[in-house]
Amino acid sequence: MGTALIANQMPALAGSSSLDAYIQEVNRIPMLTQEEEQDLARRFRNEESLEAARRLVMAHLRFVVHVAKGYSGYGLPLADLIQEGNIGLMKAVKRFDPEQGVRLVSFAVHWIRAEMHEYILRNWRIVKVATTKAQRKLFFNLRKSKKRLGWLNYEEVQKVASDLGVKPETVLEMESRLSGQDVAFDLPPGGDEEEAWSAPAAYLEDQSEDPASNAESEDEMSYQQRILYNGMDRLDARSRDIIERRWLAESKATLQDLADQYKVSAERIRQLEANALKKIRAAFNAQLMKNC
Repeated sequence: MGTALIANQMPALAGSSSLDAYIQEVNRIPMLTQEEEQDLARRFRNEESLEAARRLVMAHLRFVVHVAKGYSGYGLPLADLIQEGNIGLMKAVKRFDPEQGVRLVSFAVHWIRAEMHEYILRNWRIVKVATTKAQRKLFFNLRKSKKRLGWLNYEEVQKVASDLGVKPETVLEMESRLSGQDVAFDLPPGGDEEEAWSAPAAYLEDQSEDPASNAESEDEMSYQQRILYNGMDRLDARSRDIIERRWLAESKATLQDLADQYKVSAERIRQLEANALKKIRAAFNAQLMKNC
């Protein structure tokens, strides 16, 4: 529809001082009667008149400002909300049918709010708080549904869920998300060093992925395994088999299993196991002392 051309002809919108001037300027633009509005809409539809579309957009800029002010509680710049709303207004003008007998403002409010909603959801948090349809509905309605400050009680949760057509569990989850605060990962510049522990960077470091520590641990494990198997090499075949099946096999053998195999008592297997472990421990300690 030549939206870029129309946008270039709209009042400038940047900075707080410019925002005040912008609001004053759009409030001075004359409003259209229903007859003027329908005539301009027909001219745009039938003749593709960009001048007619421009006049329709300009006459409704004040309404976009009014809608944007309703979303001031989300901590986003009012100028950005207005800018997004203006995009929605131009989309509405493009799709408006004057033969339906409704005013453009009634038709455009859906498109204006839709663009603002998308902008808020994209920018309100780094981690998106609303992804499903039910969560998006709650995101924009939960605050106005709350009658007081503080957490919702059971009756209030049930009423909000019923009014908005969502599950009570979804209400509780969204209330928790909206009540959470974003936290900087690192300590802010100039922050109190005594409070550095509260920054996630202080306690979320993953030590397990340190290459030097991993290599050192692997070397130590390999070294201890070599000492262990050197100690086992000093055992007789039966004692070695007992240790391997009792301690190293995936499916551990019981004392009775080994007693049945070697035709001795379970107590005798326990004694052989104890003696073998004693020899391995002695060899292990001797090797450690030698390397110290």
